Amino acid sequence: MHALHDVPLPDDLDAFLPAVIEIPRGSKLKYEIDKATGLLVLDRVLYSSVHYPANYGFIPRTLADDGDALDILVLMQEPVEPLTIVRARALGGLKMRDDKGEDDKIVAVCIDDPAFAHYTDLAHLPPHLMLELDRFFRDYKLLEGKETVVDHPYDRATALSIIRASRDAYRPPDA
Repeated sequence: MHALHDVPLPDDLDAFLPAVIEIPRGSKLKYEIDKATGLLVLDRVLYSSVHYPANYGFIPRTLADDGDALDILVLMQEPVEPLTIVRARALGGLKMRDDKGEDDKIVAVCIDDPAFAHYTDLAHLPPHLMLELDRFFRDYKLLEGKETVVDHPYDRATALSIIRASRDAYRPPDA
């Protein structure tokens, strides 16, 4: 099974969507899914003295503007092992730009975590948590000499629209 191509994405994204975790919360290791094999490849160890503030991965069967699957951060109590599928609810997202162009980050919660399952929109999250996410993406590439810009957060409706557009843009490898 290939995590990028073989994990089904439901038609109804309102209830939940699958998130394939590449990087556990608290890690400094930046993994990327290898599009050919479906295995994880260590891209780098983060240069800055920061760590991922949430479980980080992708939404399978999507294609974002940067040419990769759509990125997702899943908020929950515990770090998750890489290549685990987590049932997530999109709350909104962060509009980010880096040297490769626009790079949306969907912010979600694990619907199977009782401490986070009740959240339904970014506006419901503690303000400090959003500041942590924003600051992480502004800082994590600084010591590599790369700049990232976090433009603004957006709501659940916008996130779902971006997910649908990325789902529509996706083409299986045999297509």
